[in-house]
Amino acid sequence: MFIRRALAVTATVLALATITGCAVTRGQESVGAYIDDTAITTAVKARFVDNKSVDATAISVETLKGTVMLSGFAKSGAERTVAESLAWKVDGVRAVKNEIAVRP
Repeated sequence: MFIRRALAVTATVLALATITGCAVTRGQESVGAYIDDTAITTAVKARFVDNKSVDATAISVETLKGTVMLSGFAKSGAERTVAESLAWKVDGVRAVKNEIAVRP
């Protein structure tokens, strides 16, 4: 299962790199950094999908220069905490900004 997920992440990163081409504009990050950030975003989302206590469809993930931004809605404070914890476990993550709102 780990190999299948690793292949899926790799295929997604390659597809995004090919499709977007040189979408990075001057003053932003390099193409290599963009690909790294895309891989981090994909890995975080994959961890959310694998974890049953986190609703991957309700939480958005964006990455810029290794900083992961989580936004969206959680059903509880525990879900919000688990999502942040899962993001920190991904290789290459330098910081996590957790802006997930808890719905009552």
